[in-house]
Amino acid sequence: MMTEKTAFSPEKLHSLVADALQGAGATADVAQTMAASVVRTEQLGISSHGVQYVPIYCAQLEVGKINPAAQARVVSEHPLIRIDADNGFAHPAIELGTPIMLTRATNQGIAMMTIRESYNCGVLGIHVRNMAEQGYYAFGFTNAPASIAPHGGTRPVLGTNPIAFAAPNSDGQPPLVIDQSASVIAKSEVVKHSRTGTPIPEGWALDAEGNPTTDPQAGLKGSMVPSGGYKGFNFAMVTDIMVAVLGGALLSSEASPFAGTEGGPPRTGQCFIAISAEAVTQSVGGGRSPADTLARLCSTVESAGGRVPGVAKAANLLSEIHIAQELVEKVQALAAKNHG
Repeated sequence: MMTEKTAFSPEKLHSLVADALQGAGATADVAQTMAASVVRTEQLGISSHGVQYVPIYCAQLEVGKINPAAQARVVSEHPLIRIDADNGFAHPAIELGTPIMLTRATNQGIAMMTIRESYNCGVLGIHVRNMAEQGYYAFGFTNAPASIAPHGGTRPVLGTNPIAFAAPNSDGQPPLVIDQSASVIAKSEVVKHSRTGTPIPEGWALDAEGNPTTDPQAGLKGSMVPSGGYKGFNFAMVTDIMVAVLGGALLSSEASPFAGTEGGPPRTGQCFIAISAEAVTQSVGGGRSPADTLARLCSTVESAGGRVPGVAKAANLLSEIHIAQELVEKVQALAAKNHG
């Protein structure tokens, strides 16, 4: 049976999402920032991280799991840029610290920013892509509540903990963007299947006893499967080190779940590293242009029948976004609170 969907323009969807978030207590500025992120995520075709998160955001704002009055602040700028998100969304904290980091990267070639006391940052790749569009090579790390058990174990101790990278492209082309979690698939995809009652492919998750499962509910009670076995788990450890050990956020094993209203603020974190493309150009030497070398690399991938990560999606943003009617009605009911 086909699920009925409603079509939205980006502008109309932005307004609806912003109203819903303000109705749950978010300030106007935060609501606008988050609505822009949700819409861009949907335009990129990543619906698992888009509008379906809005009811969760609203529920957590209302109980204080996400601080609706959060005021992100710069804790220090030397030698690292450190931002405290005040248990609010990560996005305003990222917006606050990014200009400082990019200016520092311009002046000294490279800079690093850590964010603590924050909530989910949505699609990590969007943040590094924004930096690449301004002429910087960018790395991003963000941890999440524990959902991956060690290879051979059964108790989750690390999150899906994505790592992202973006590189500026030449000739006006969208940046190259690599964004991948430490698990075979993002946990949000399993959540999406659990809501629709559809089985997940084998190899995505394990049940609480460590057995492969196609039941999304059993998978959510068990463990996500790390990509590449112990190799994926090791990448998740790197992310926890970057954001918790170096940045002061909670470890994945200490954070409360992003879903539901149980527990206090997750207090997870992010870490970004920006490298000035101009500084790289000046230092490479030998007549080698980083932009030309990247173009040759991308051409080599495409000539072998491959796809350059991120470029196709960024070049084809959806101008009409289709949202399941049931979800639309939930968000509309939440938005009505802002006008009640």
